[in-house]
Amino acid sequence: MLIKSDADIKTLEKGGRIIGTILSDLITLCKAGVSTLAIDRRAEEMIHDAGGRPAFKFYKNHPTDSPFPSTICASKNSEVVHGIARPDVILKTGDIFKIDIGMEWPYQDPKHRGMYTDTAVTVAIGKTDAKALKLMEVTRESLEVGLRALKPGVSLASVGGAIEKYVKSQGKYGIIRDLSGHGVGHEVHEDPWIPNYYEKQLEKFILKPGMVLAIEPMLTLGTWKIKSSSDGWTVLTADGSLSAHFEHTAVVTDKGCKVITRRPEEL
Repeated sequence: MLIKSDADIKTLEKGGRIIGTILSDLITLCKAGVSTLAIDRRAEEMIHDAGGRPAFKFYKNHPTDSPFPSTICASKNSEVVHGIARPDVILKTGDIFKIDIGMEWPYQDPKHRGMYTDTAVTVAIGKTDAKALKLMEVTRESLEVGLRALKPGVSLASVGGAIEKYVKSQGKYGIIRDLSGHGVGHEVHEDPWIPNYYEKQLEKFILKPGMVLAIEPMLTLGTWKIKSSSDGWTVLTADGSLSAHFEHTAVVTDKGCKVITRRPEEL
């Protein structure tokens, strides 16, 4: 994993503040009767206005894949991640809606690369079931637990271990095992793999100042197992249970970490 330079980190901090503000504005649009495509179009507009480029739109896992068509990953209820924004997907009272958004900033053209940040939030649409709200609360706090565990000199295994220990203390929740956090910065997805549970092989990976990581717990009210939709992108819970997802980008510092994608209401 690359250690980011001081100049890289300054750029990431600026981009992180921008994407945090954009996500905060998008949350205000998340109401019953609104299409996920309307939220997506606003996200793209704001990213371009800020001098950035959507990190996910046209993204491919492999050269032969169809490109991802949305600016945001728009996933609701049993959809875990990578949902495609659509005009016919309308938010309804009781839904829980996940926005995952990434940005390359600043962006001029392919020869003048910016730096990538990545963040996500789950939003309750109107009056929502108490179990769904609790799922969101536990997922949100598990992110904070993971962020507090980011310190120089500790192993990456301890970060996932801290998240797993907290989640298990809160009740029976599924911790998605086939999706994880990741490094970020020069690319939207970089090494290392950052699972939200203890993984012994990561005891050898020691955190150092200048590392930039996206921590993103994904929890469910049922199984941890997932399945893929016929659209080739959307990932759903295998048993149809509700899922929640929160994410921030953070820089490992000399004393701990600095979260650079905080939304204004979190500061």
